[in-house]
Amino acid sequence: MSHFSVSSKLLISAGVIAAASAIWHLLCILGGPSWFAFARAPQQIIDSARQGTLLAPAGTIIVAGLMFACTAYAFSTVGIIRKIPLTKPALMTIATLCSLRGLIAIPTFVLPTGLDIWQIIASSVWFYVGVCFIAGSIEYYKLAR
Repeated sequence: MSHFSVSSKLLISAGVIAAASAIWHLLCILGGPSWFAFARAPQQIIDSARQGTLLAPAGTIIVAGLMFACTAYAFSTVGIIRKIPLTKPALMTIATLCSLRGLIAIPTFVLPTGLDIWQIIASSVWFYVGVCFIAGSIEYYKLAR
């Protein structure tokens, strides 16, 4: 891994985080309603898991699939796996969405409802992933010229 640039190493770390998050989401399906509740899933998802309807597993599989797509684009960009089509728009979209997801915790600091440690940690991790994708995008754009 020493032959990778700093931006590439950041992108690899973002891909690993996205893959781990996808696996965690899929494990919630096996863990049941209490796992969804612990993961701060929306109440509709928790209720679906309790009732055994398809919303919880289907929604979770879709979210995990998107996270695995982030991993694939990160790894493709640095050359760990073969090139994937639409890399430029995907990198920018992922960077934007992850960075925005990271900003969700800001109200936690300004509202009187108190700090939500889980939200702060999750938001910090996704903001880091967004920054990694930004760094990787910049490097990719420079090399793609």
